[in-house]
Amino acid sequence: MSRTQNEKDKGFIATLITAFGDSDEPPTRVEIEAKAAMLAPILGFDGDLEHVVAVAETVIPSRMSAGVSLVDPEATHDQEWILKREIQTTYAEAYGDFLRSEGWKPTVVNTLLNDDGAKILGLLQDPTDEGAWNRRGLVIGHVQSGKTANYLGVVAKAADAGYKFIIVIAGIHNNLRKQTQRRVDEGFVGRSSNPVNRVPIGVGLNKDYPNPVTLTNIHADFNKQTADKSGAELNDFKKPVIIVIKKNVKTLEVLHTWLRDLNAKGADRIRDVPMLVIDDEADNASINTNKPDINPTATNSWIRKILRLFTKSCYVGYTATPFANIFIDPDAFDKDAYEELFPKDFIYSLDAPTTYFGPDKVFLDEMSSARILRPITDCEDYLPLTHKNGSPVAELPPSLYRALDQFIVARAIRNLRKQERKHCSMLINISRFVSVQKEAKGFINLRLDRIKDAVKANYMMAEEISAQNQYMAQLRAAFDEEFSDCGFEWKEVKKALWGVFDHLRTYVVNSKTTDDPLDYEKYEREGVGLTAVAIGGLSLSRGLTIEGLTVSYMYRNTRMYDTLMQMGRWFGYRPNFEDICRVYLSKDSINWYKHIALAADELRHQIRRMRNVGLSPKDFGLYVQSHPDSLLITAANKMRSGEKVTLKQNYTGKLIESFLLPLDSKVSDANRDLIARYWADRFGGRELRKTEKGWFLPDVDCDKIGEFLAAFKSHKDAVRQKALAIDYLSAISDKFPKGDVLLISVGPGDADKHILGPQERTAADATADKWQISGYRVASRGDEKLGLSSDQQKAAEQLAADDAKSKSKKPSDFHYRLVRDKPLLMVHVLEPTNNEEFKGLRVPAWGLSYPDGQYGTAIEVVANRVWIEQMYGSLDDDPDDDEDYDVE
Repeated sequence: MSRTQNEKDKGFIATLITAFGDSDEPPTRVEIEAKAAMLAPILGFDGDLEHVVAVAETVIPSRMSAGVSLVDPEATHDQEWILKREIQTTYAEAYGDFLRSEGWKPTVVNTLLNDDGAKILGLLQDPTDEGAWNRRGLVIGHVQSGKTANYLGVVAKAADAGYKFIIVIAGIHNNLRKQTQRRVDEGFVGRSSNPVNRVPIGVGLNKDYPNPVTLTNIHADFNKQTADKSGAELNDFKKPVIIVIKKNVKTLEVLHTWLRDLNAKGADRIRDVPMLVIDDEADNASINTNKPDINPTATNSWIRKILRLFTKSCYVGYTATPFANIFIDPDAFDKDAYEELFPKDFIYSLDAPTTYFGPDKVFLDEMSSARILRPITDCEDYLPLTHKNGSPVAELPPSLYRALDQFIVARAIRNLRKQERKHCSMLINISRFVSVQKEAKGFINLRLDRIKDAVKANYMMAEEISAQNQYMAQLRAAFDEEFSDCGFEWKEVKKALWGVFDHLRTYVVNSKTTDDPLDYEKYEREGVGLTAVAIGGLSLSRGLTIEGLTVSYMYRNTRMYDTLMQMGRWFGYRPNFEDICRVYLSKDSINWYKHIALAADELRHQIRRMRNVGLSPKDFGLYVQSHPDSLLITAANKMRSGEKVTLKQNYTGKLIESFLLPLDSKVSDANRDLIARYWADRFGGRELRKTEKGWFLPDVDCDKIGEFLAAFKSHKDAVRQKALAIDYLSAISDKFPKGDVLLISVGPGDADKHILGPQERTAADATADKWQISGYRVASRGDEKLGLSSDQQKAAEQLAADDAKSKSKKPSDFHYRLVRDKPLLMVHVLEPTNNEEFKGLRVPAWGLSYPDGQYGTAIEVVANRVWIEQMYGSLDDDPDDDEDYDVE
């Protein structure tokens, strides 16, 4: 298919989507088909209507709410300055037109530019303001959710407003910088920065577009020679200047030197050039992770020095994982680098469109998680988590080959769905070492060759013949087990298998690979959908978009919040193929991802809550620094062997649970006896009410709750966690002297004998030493609703309905926690399943949730690496040790 036809298709799809732009309810396929049939003769479109209808059907339902900001309520900054000035909208309008031409729904474009973009621009300084000024901000998005599209909108609006020099810092790898440069070329520069093919593209297809100046291109990062060729100072340019650079110490130092030597006037500063830094993946390498008495890390320092060169500057970090950014000391100051990068002026939390395939769907929603997630249980026998560089790979695990079979079948299904011109990818991340990645590619290629030969010989054969081939039988098994409800019969899928191999390629993706790079754009120019198997490590974990990612296989054991979430390249948009996406992870990783997804969701809730009560970014920073998971983040960033760290811990609005349990019948018996004694005494209270799931004791003394927990026998590695829970309960006791108790019972319980009905939990990985509950979560979602009055339940429902971040508009446990407004002890008895060794055991557990709003109350914790690893597992898989760093 020619590129001309591809462009015709895109134009017609954009028109078709726009035709439904204002509809509140998504149209049916029949309605879209009717509209397409009506528009085709009017617009002279003679392409494949079935294809354009299939694409439009996946985009039209998308909706997007505006984000929410947290600012210092006492600051004098005027956020309304953009309404008080007459600002040309040349660049912003061009960018909006470009997005719509690419098939973005008009309402989503409007939210991105006129809601989020305008609000973020308002949080920056008016570039025409006199004097010296600087602002620091942070925008929190979602992994693979469109952060680049958002900051390009901010860049366009900032250029319209008068920002003259814009720096986009695009991660730590060449391939990500190159990808970002292409996006900037399309959405802002309007001309390809390929030195041998500088043709108009994207926004520049309009011949009247005023192309900004760029001093970098898709092949070359910033260097002094390239910049010097212009022979001009920044103030000489009549149009905005933009550069896209890698987050690299050498590059930043060269940029600083060029700016200082050529442009600085008086006191070595650049005046009257309003500048904006967009720091993409801002949590990575920009953070000062050294101790306060040590100079800032080199990357962090050079970014600050560049900002310091300008008398008028704004810094905006973009990230989906803000944990590390909030650990910047807001008061830190260095005599050479000056102010830190802490987002002192604003934090802005973006919403994601309704079609976003994110952590909620993959890890928190039980129905979709069951469809998407597949646990890896066999990789340790083939490629252990702790393997060394150069470790020989004798064979790959069977689960990886199963995932490969599913990928091939999924590609065939996507082709049947008229997506043959769309990219389709598989991600394999099983090693930090390039040598192991290359060996894995060899095994994958061998397997693909055998499957291809089998398909070629059998895809048109009768089933009784093709089924005798082992590879065809395995593909059939993949279809039957995973995709039988995809809308096609096996005989149709089997015929489509041969087409999968037309453009199937395998790639090792890392900074050391220069031959045959993963280049989706090359295939796009030819109007072809690439089918890619991408094998790698860190390069697959940081910002790089894996187009059309359908099947993912990752076996890594890092516990670092930001790195693990960034490794989740499977998040994003999966139009009309979300149902056939699969994600393979170790059970530990699945549990940890669930934990992180909940923690990230909590942080977004807290931004809204803290805004409502008039708190500032600094208050939010202090809250996150005292968040329970700060122990792990600090350990990953700072802890040396044997070193202790002292941190404040704040459990406000949190649920703390005994997810680590001993499997000792004597301990379980003692805890059940303890429950019976306190139950018989009603925890010193008066009332006992029946609920739909056990019994409820309102308004008991919190001292009694603390006394019960102190007597509860814990696993040896969870004793300190319990002690902290009691300490925090005591710390808030002046304000909350009373709490509630839930005795949660499922199945046959007996109030007269004080026996709780057990709740089943999988113990497949449990040992005699310990049982770690799946997802680090004991209570079921919704348990905190129990015991609330009907008025409280209605109040929680209203909170959820008013919460722009709630897609379902149904209350979560966080909303129930808000309306309860007092501590809540939940007592459980768990029954291990999926493990014959512990069949029939009844294991008591507890959970303690705290009311929200106690941001200033914290307790002190001293921890070392041993304790962190007891609580969270090994910290050994540090991606900083990957071989996958660019060396220049």
